[in-house]
Amino acid sequence: MTSLNPVEIRVLGCLAEKELATPEYYPLTLNALLNACNQKSNRDPVVQFDEMTVAAALESLRPIGLVTQSAEGGRVAKYCHNLDGKLKLDPAELAVMAELLLRGPQTPGELRQRASRMTPLESLQQVEDLLEDLLSRDEPVLVRLPRQPGRKEARYAHLLAGLPENVEETVARPERATLEVQAENERLAALEAEVADLRGELTALKDAFASFKKEFE
Repeated sequence: MTSLNPVEIRVLGCLAEKELATPEYYPLTLNALLNACNQKSNRDPVVQFDEMTVAAALESLRPIGLVTQSAEGGRVAKYCHNLDGKLKLDPAELAVMAELLLRGPQTPGELRQRASRMTPLESLQQVEDLLEDLLSRDEPVLVRLPRQPGRKEARYAHLLAGLPENVEETVARPERATLEVQAENERLAALEAEVADLRGELTALKDAFASFKKEFE
């Protein structure tokens, strides 16, 4: 699948979210979709797109089959996503994907809490099983990210925009006091090694001198 840009990701996430959370207002007009993209809740980051930006994203998503124009009658065009058809997602999988599209990488616990507003998720185990299924496909749509320092759960990210950048585990920099203690420990270890070497040399000299002395006794 073509790697999508951030605007296309937000558009798809909003269309999927509104279908599940407020089906009575779905499909969406361009204006409704613009408002959904710029919504300040349940979004990360919060953006301020204009109408042309969203329209351009719709036009780029249509040829690859991820967005279609609704066949419903009316004077104003309305738009639908085709994530479930293209990626073969059931409602629970679609809700989780929508959350990842709208907020970025999240843990299973975060996904269960947030995606439950769109579709019932019975347990954390259900979400973990769902994530594993999406992860183990012949063409995975998710990736498991390295666990962050101080966090018990790994995060998951969608792959519709390609592999996320900076997914390597971040190593926390030690505090200054810790660095100073480590340096002092290294200094003492070096001194102890040097003393041990000197003792070894002294012992060797004593042995050599003793041997030399015996030659004249």
